[in-house]
Amino acid sequence: MFIEEVIELLEQEYGPREWQPGKDSVGVLIETVLSQNTTDINSGQAFNSLSSTFGNWEAVASAPVECIARAIEIGGLSRIKSARIKQILNRIEEERGCINLDFLSSMGISEAKNYLLDLPGVGLKTANCVLLFALGKPCLPVDTHVFRVARRVGLIDSNISIGKAHDLLQEQVPLSKVYQFHLYMIEHGRQICLARQPHCVDCVLKNTCPSSLVPWKVVGA
Repeated sequence: MFIEEVIELLEQEYGPREWQPGKDSVGVLIETVLSQNTTDINSGQAFNSLSSTFGNWEAVASAPVECIARAIEIGGLSRIKSARIKQILNRIEEERGCINLDFLSSMGISEAKNYLLDLPGVGLKTANCVLLFALGKPCLPVDTHVFRVARRVGLIDSNISIGKAHDLLQEQVPLSKVYQFHLYMIEHGRQICLARQPHCVDCVLKNTCPSSLVPWKVVGA
């Protein structure tokens, strides 16, 4: 299945998606850290609690790890995430003199991505989320939904790692459609292409999807 066909079919199913400017780059970074290994609802509540407890990123950076952990407890793994958040914010403040990542917008994609990847605990998905959602750069984050759906519909081989999937999918997706592709794949993964019991009969991609054509052996399950 060609990726352009996947995007077109999913757009027909879920409607147009346009990038919205104005997101705080540091906020997107911290939101993504909080989203790891938990639900969207829990990570959203953890982020709101963190914001309301401290008010600004400088206050979070100067707070004890234990206080940060209490504020984000509902998001899970609070001890690990609180230490990582403090390390990230402290690093940015030490290097830039303030806690702001807007300077990345003037950098090329490779330079901006390398800066983010050098921050404590920041991987490809997290870096790409900041670049895509906050700065509007066409960098594709591959989360579990994107990874699962891409494997099942045959955009990448079932034996490809999630790290390699970032490169392979980025090469295939037209730059003007990276934002839309990411959102469509997540929505499709949540509504139809579920991890354990995908609703292949209701899938808009079923006519050409190898997993739908061989329902007794779901590819990439």
